[in-house]
Amino acid sequence: MSNANKPLIGHLVIIGVGLIGGSVSLALQRAGIVGRVTGVGRSRDNLELAQKLGVVDGWSHDVAEAVRDADVVLLAVPMNAYAAVFSAMADSLPASAVVTDAGSTKQSAITAAHACLPNPQRFIAAHPIAGTEQSGAGAAFAELFDRRLTVITPEQDSDAEALALVQQLWEQTGSRVVTMDASEHDEFLASVSHLPHLAAFALVNAVSRQKRDGHDPFCFAAGGFRDFTRIASSSPEMWRDIALSNRDALLSQLDAFQQELNGLREALLADDAERLLNEFTAAREARETWLAKHGEGL
Repeated sequence: MSNANKPLIGHLVIIGVGLIGGSVSLALQRAGIVGRVTGVGRSRDNLELAQKLGVVDGWSHDVAEAVRDADVVLLAVPMNAYAAVFSAMADSLPASAVVTDAGSTKQSAITAAHACLPNPQRFIAAHPIAGTEQSGAGAAFAELFDRRLTVITPEQDSDAEALALVQQLWEQTGSRVVTMDASEHDEFLASVSHLPHLAAFALVNAVSRQKRDGHDPFCFAAGGFRDFTRIASSSPEMWRDIALSNRDALLSQLDAFQQELNGLREALLADDAERLLNEFTAAREARETWLAKHGEGL
C-alpha cells in the first residue's frame, strides 16, 4: 500500500467493545481512516458478535498482546478499570502508539495514565458526549457521534502529534470537538450528566418503595415519568464507577440540587404560589434558551 493510500490509523485497538467503543470503530470505518480494528474484552460472546457484525476484524482477551503493534489504543471501559488496563499494556505498548479514551471523568483518567503508562504524554483524554441506555457490541452504530460534542482534555506537556491525531480521530467520527481543562470538564459533567443519572435512579427507587397492597404506583406512570427516568435503565456498574471517580464535583452538585429541592419544599409549606411560579418559569426559560441554542446537537 502506498503512503498516499495508507489509512490515518493502521491498527486501532479498542479495549471495551460496547456501545461507545463499537460505535467509534464503525464511525472510523465509515470515514475510511482505519485499516484494522482489534477488540479486547472479557466476554467471548460479545467479542464474537462484534466480529460477526463487522465492528472489529479480530479480538483478544489479552491486553498486552493486542496492543503490541497498535497505532492507536482506545479505552472504553469502566472508570475503575483504567489503572489495571494501563498497567497491562505498559510493557508492550509501542513508544509511537497514541492512547485515548471515552470515559466520563477526565481527572481520574489522567491520574491513572501518569501512574501506569511509560509515556503518559501520548495519552490524550477524551469524552464523547453521546450514548444510549443500551450496551454491548450489538448496540453500536456508526452515527452515534454525528453532530455530538466530544471534549478532549490535553495537559500542558501533552505530545503535539498525539493531540493532533486524537483530535482528528474524534472529528472523523462526526463529532464537534472542543478542548478544555480536565477539572472544568468534570465539574460541568457532574451537573449536566452525572447528577441527572443519580436523580433518575433516586426517583425510580423512591416511587418503587411506595408500593402498597393492591396498588403499584408504576401503573399510573405515563410519558413524563418514562422520559425523565429513561437513563435509570443505564448500567448500574458503570454509573457507580463514574459517581465515585467524580465524587467531589458530584457532591457539590448534589448539594446545589438539594438546595433547590429545599426551596420548593419551603414554597409548598408556605402555600407560596408566586415563588413556585417564579421557580418553574425560570427553569422553563432556561431550558427553552438551551434548546434554541443547542437543539441541533441533541
